Amino acid sequence: MDINVHVLVLEFIGGLGIFLLGIKYMGEGLQKTAGDKLRDILNRFTSNPLMGVLAGIIVTILIQSSSGTTVLTVGLVNAGFMTLRQSIGVIMGANIGTTVTAFIIGIDIGEYALSIMAAGAFLMYFFKNIKVSNIGQAVFGFGSLFYGLGLMSVGMKPLRDVQAFHDLTVSLSENPILGIVIGTLFTFIVQSSSATVGILQGLYDQGAVELTAALPVLFGDNIGTTITAVLASIGASIAAKRAAFTHVIFNVMGTIICLIFLEFFTKFTAFLENQLNLNPEMTIAFAHGTFNISNTIIQFPFIAAIAYIVTKLIPGEDVVVKYKPIHLDSIFIQQSPSFALDQAKKEVIRMGEYAYEGLSETSLYLNNHQQKHADMALQIEGALNNLDREITNYLVALLGTPFSEADRAKHSLLIDSVRDIERIGDHFENIIELIDYKISNRVIITEQAKDDVNEMLDLTLITVKQAIEALGNIDRVAALEVIQKEDEIDKMERAYRKKHIIRLNEGVCTGTAGIVFVDIISNLERIGDHAVNIAEVVLGKK
Repeated sequence: MDINVHVLVLEFIGGLGIFLLGIKYMGEGLQKTAGDKLRDILNRFTSNPLMGVLAGIIVTILIQSSSGTTVLTVGLVNAGFMTLRQSIGVIMGANIGTTVTAFIIGIDIGEYALSIMAAGAFLMYFFKNIKVSNIGQAVFGFGSLFYGLGLMSVGMKPLRDVQAFHDLTVSLSENPILGIVIGTLFTFIVQSSSATVGILQGLYDQGAVELTAALPVLFGDNIGTTITAVLASIGASIAAKRAAFTHVIFNVMGTIICLIFLEFFTKFTAFLENQLNLNPEMTIAFAHGTFNISNTIIQFPFIAAIAYIVTKLIPGEDVVVKYKPIHLDSIFIQQSPSFALDQAKKEVIRMGEYAYEGLSETSLYLNNHQQKHADMALQIEGALNNLDREITNYLVALLGTPFSEADRAKHSLLIDSVRDIERIGDHFENIIELIDYKISNRVIITEQAKDDVNEMLDLTLITVKQAIEALGNIDRVAALEVIQKEDEIDKMERAYRKKHIIRLNEGVCTGTAGIVFVDIISNLERIGDHAVNIAEVVLGKK
């Protein structure tokens, strides 16, 4: 019995560790190989809930994590790329996609696990090509998954002879609710439904658990995987909370439905096992797939109702940074170029207002170190990058249309201004990185340096705001004031650099703090330069 306990602990826990490592490596390798295509898939192929389901399946297969797909989805909802209804379709698809791991486990290739790991390691360490190395990582993870599963299987063999475990399986068969609770808690602890389903496949293969006891645990595994997203949404935006809660509602409702029809579900799974001559692992994989596919089919027509319920349960207005332009419509490019140009100007002004808001959030982060301000500023910076591309492409498309001289001047003004506004975002992103460095390395900046930075930041904020207003109203007076204020910013930067050198010589300021200080005021001075560029465009000097 001691030997069995020793095997159970070491083989099972060690195998679980290698199994989890395999899932992580395989998912990361596939994700790196796919690159930015994952976000693009979710962005482009979620025009309706059905496409959202397909996108969720594809992305989850690639990253081997339904929670990871949910996190990506939440980010896109926050960014205004996706509505809550579209996100529900993706979450449904993610649940189907995560079953692929169980089907992979059902393929009996455990005896080749070490050979697959060796092939993956060879690709990882003997090829300098990054893409080949990423593929190697995925292959190594694939092999590790089966090797870890094999170790777990050996470790679980003694359970068949343990009376206490036998009694537990009898209890699970008689009380499905207990099985759901155990599956939920275990998945919450391990933080991977793929791992817990893999363990369940191993137990069923060893004859340590009956099908009637295994299925409720399987349902619980699906509920447990939603807890990761719930924890991630704590302190996050309302959109994040709604998406996470949608995942919970979807899986809990599916479990309730399958629990009501548990006897039919068990007979149907046994029927598939006999008719298709499935091995035990593949039987659980089919049960897992059947649960999630049927759950999606049943609940798919009620996506609008689910979105309504979640919105009512988690009320409030969320602050959403909309990455997509709201004024640009390609239909006007040929039909009414002049109107299209006016719409482009509205979008450029909106972009400029975002730049001002991002700099404001950066100022707040500098003074109170609250992460929500940094997160908002970085979201805005991402929006600026996307708007830069979209507006520029729109303005370039307008070049081939007939323009009046006044419209041609306006077109030139807008295309010159867009880039400067985008660069303001790059500079406040740099400042956020400097603040992060200051916080993580516990760099202390003197009170005098703080006052200097804040004074310069306040003036820069006013300058940026006035530059955008000058652009919006083609206000030459405001543009001239921007030039005057930027001159003050330049003088401030020179004066504060000298004061910094004095503090260094007096030993009041450390070298590291000085570097952070100088880099921050340098970025502020460059933001001022871009504000002047916008003002000079208004004045016709560029």
